[in-house]
Amino acid sequence: MDPAPARALWRRYGREQYAAAGLKGGWMGYFASRSAAMGPVPAEVVTATFYVFHPGMVARAIPDAWRLSSPERALAARHAVADSALRRLLGDAADSEAVAEAAALARRAIDGCRLPGRTLHAAHRSLPWPEAPHLALWHAATLLREHRFDGHVSVLAAEGLDGAAANLTLAGSGVIGAEELRGMRGWSEDEWTAAADGLRERGWMAGDGGLTAEGEAARRRVEEQTDRLASGPVEALGEAGCARLETLIGELSDRILVGGGLPFPNPMGLVPAPAAAR
Repeated sequence: MDPAPARALWRRYGREQYAAAGLKGGWMGYFASRSAAMGPVPAEVVTATFYVFHPGMVARAIPDAWRLSSPERALAARHAVADSALRRLLGDAADSEAVAEAAALARRAIDGCRLPGRTLHAAHRSLPWPEAPHLALWHAATLLREHRFDGHVSVLAAEGLDGAAANLTLAGSGVIGAEELRGMRGWSEDEWTAAADGLRERGWMAGDGGLTAEGEAARRRVEEQTDRLASGPVEALGEAGCARLETLIGELSDRILVGGGLPFPNPMGLVPAPAAAR
């Protein structure tokens, strides 16, 4: 998918809202809005919780974001961006019964999220729930995302993968180019090379930057353990609830993809699911 529509959406909705909140540049908007639920924390806290970004990249945005703006303004801008983007991408479906049902199911899934060790999830969970169904669904998706991500960070650390190495194993799996990902995460060429050398010493990376069989097994182990740590919401919903939510979300996701709401490839490593699987 051409990423241009997604960039245009960001310029139209994201940058305007974050600039109005006093935040300068897209990355300051990203770091401030995602971390704002934790309060005006220093760059070290954001680096630790976000994990895969270079500390210097974070430090260019935090704590200046709190001097120029505030967590409250950043959160308000974040919600305004989500509202504008979802209404544009979903159209009339934003106010549909399907969205309201999906939001109720997703909120029920949150009851299965475990708090210990889930810093970002817990911070966002402390925020009030939006009243509009499409924003309640978006908030639930944020909570599920951060719950899984917090667990993923724990697994990466347990495997001895720092931020640069974790990025390289994602790039090595082929879902996004290594140089593209390096630029998005702020690592220098020397740091990237050192991390790659470390993975080769472990036998996880081949000379061409791809993963070896051992590296693929390690990446698979990371993902499987992340899945296990994220199983609480699935258990809370049960098989029937999960199936129903997947059906509802699949229909909404199709609208978002058709509208250019998510480019491929992307730094999250998400790939488009076959239509038959949605």
